[in-house]
Amino acid sequence: MTETQKLEPCAQAVEASLTYCRKSPEKLVYKITEMGEEDPETYEDWYVPHTVPIHDVCPHLPFLSLDREGFVLRHLENTVSDFYDEDLVRRIYDPEVERLVLEETGAEKAIIFDHTIRTESEAIQRERKVRETVPLVHNDYTIASGPQRVRQLLDANEAAMRLQHRFTIYNLWQPIRGPVVSSPLALCDAQSVEPGDWIGCDLDYGDRIGEIYNVAFNAAHRWYYVPNMRADEILIFKNYDSCDDGRARFTPHTAFDHPATPAGSPPRESIETRVLAFFPPGA
Repeated sequence: MTETQKLEPCAQAVEASLTYCRKSPEKLVYKITEMGEEDPETYEDWYVPHTVPIHDVCPHLPFLSLDREGFVLRHLENTVSDFYDEDLVRRIYDPEVERLVLEETGAEKAIIFDHTIRTESEAIQRERKVRETVPLVHNDYTIASGPQRVRQLLDANEAAMRLQHRFTIYNLWQPIRGPVVSSPLALCDAQSVEPGDWIGCDLDYGDRIGEIYNVAFNAAHRWYYVPNMRADEILIFKNYDSCDDGRARFTPHTAFDHPATPAGSPPRESIETRVLAFFPPGA
């Protein structure tokens, strides 16, 4: 497959409903608390479900590229005994993730700045104080909020230097327990997204304002997922790329309800890690 080719749909696909966002002159603002969004039902008028084919990505794995489709699947042995222990995650998991990002991207520096554990189980959410899954097509950063995150995380001098050269923000998504049967993650081929599909939305944390992209429906979108994703598999996908030269810059993604999920399947539990990656001049 060359850089100009695209993923073709394969026979292994499911029809599932994905939640998109409608376009509006008014900007959607999410108020964020420690446990997530406040009163998410108040946003329902903004959302529009669409049934789409979601393809098994496995036949395409040898051809995937972070700079073309926006995502890849890699192996990462699960060596953390308890992902709900933040100290273990930072001491054991973070160095593994950082090493993977540097090897995969060729970046000269990687900074892990956020972990989010998500589960469908309301009981686990309450007990462990973790987040719910997100069944909404979105991308975690925008043209504006990508550089803003660099300025928030680095001192002024280093931020000014780093913003002169290419940088990216990656999300690394891995099951805590596998295989993932219920509420898998779907990823949209970045080549199939048009500039007009992005809808900027604010995140109000009280002490700061962030911005994400929701996504308007486009029948040309090509969706993929990893069936029965194992705990030793990890998805890397691009949330932001400062280069605007035709390569993938953002990757829409969402949890979805798989229509063939058996009754009584264990709830999905996963960890996502956000990583800033900085590249040398000219990269």
